[in-house]
Amino acid sequence: MTLQPRPGILDIRPYKPGAADAPGIADPVKLSSNENPLGCSDLARSAFEAATKNLNLYPDGGASQLRAAIGKANDLDPDRIVCGTGSDELLQLLGRAYLEPGDKVVQSQYGFLVYRLVAMQSGAELINAPETDFTASVDALLKAAGTDARIVFLANPNNPTGTYLSHDEIRRLRENLPDSTMLVVDEAYAEYVDEPDYATAFDLANEYDNVVVTRTFSKIHGLAGLRLGWAYADKSIIDVLNRVRGPFNVNLPAITAGIAAIQDFDFQKRSADHNRRGLAFMRQQLGGLGLDVTPSVGNFVLAHFSEQDGKTAGDADAFLTARGLIVRPVAPYGLPNSLRITIGLEADNHKVVDALTAFMSA
Repeated sequence: MTLQPRPGILDIRPYKPGAADAPGIADPVKLSSNENPLGCSDLARSAFEAATKNLNLYPDGGASQLRAAIGKANDLDPDRIVCGTGSDELLQLLGRAYLEPGDKVVQSQYGFLVYRLVAMQSGAELINAPETDFTASVDALLKAAGTDARIVFLANPNNPTGTYLSHDEIRRLRENLPDSTMLVVDEAYAEYVDEPDYATAFDLANEYDNVVVTRTFSKIHGLAGLRLGWAYADKSIIDVLNRVRGPFNVNLPAITAGIAAIQDFDFQKRSADHNRRGLAFMRQQLGGLGLDVTPSVGNFVLAHFSEQDGKTAGDADAFLTARGLIVRPVAPYGLPNSLRITIGLEADNHKVVDALTAFMSA
């Protein structure tokens, strides 16, 4: 091969989405990608359908109406919001804009895999800060960041563990990081959390010019197929992101559906209530089978399996897949004996429990 990419690019292992097929099963239950089992808002679906009448038109390059709707729903300044093709794109744009080869990027031990991709795409060095009980440690993050970290990525709640840091801990992290270090708080699952000590980091983004908060429409809004996300930060950071993003990076149907979705508070509440019940059921049932389940505040649980031959996570995954139940192995995260299981419809949750009951007793 004559042409070669930049050094390090071929070392990147492409992100592998959750599986969607089970061999020999016509209509499997997909619980591998943390999608909303209730679908999406009827208002968003109707808005999407209406937008198809205008597919010959370019979208608003600044997504101004969507940013206004997001701002109104969250009491935020729309001029400090930028929208993207999923929050993934915005995370990658941050890497493109702020990272150089050799820079240091820090994440928690079991952080979202996209952070690694962002670092590697830029030739940066990624450091994993050890977690405690599958929960990010502020002290470990601060130690790893030192005085020269360029970006610290923190998912709160985290994927794939489902654990979170209190708002006080997030503030302590920001206050003890150098001013030269950007803190990126990825809140993809924030709308599901109702713990009293949890809060969004929007206030920190208002106080500091080096805090970025990202959100997505893929989870509670149920618009994963449209690839829509947004970031909130100081205007100086938003200006930079607008300079490096594509001129029409968010398509017209996504903008239209997103406006309707962010305003449909009833659907968001129904989704959160359904998830709360499902989480409690899955934790209680899987724990009753003798499985260790990490406490989660997201829309999934992380179940840990034995290293005993025939009872491993790989064995359980094969057992479930053969029965048309697709979950997510998380070995790429350094968790080879764990499975991440999305909270599904009530009947699907029961199917998973019944199947794992049979697996554990086999």
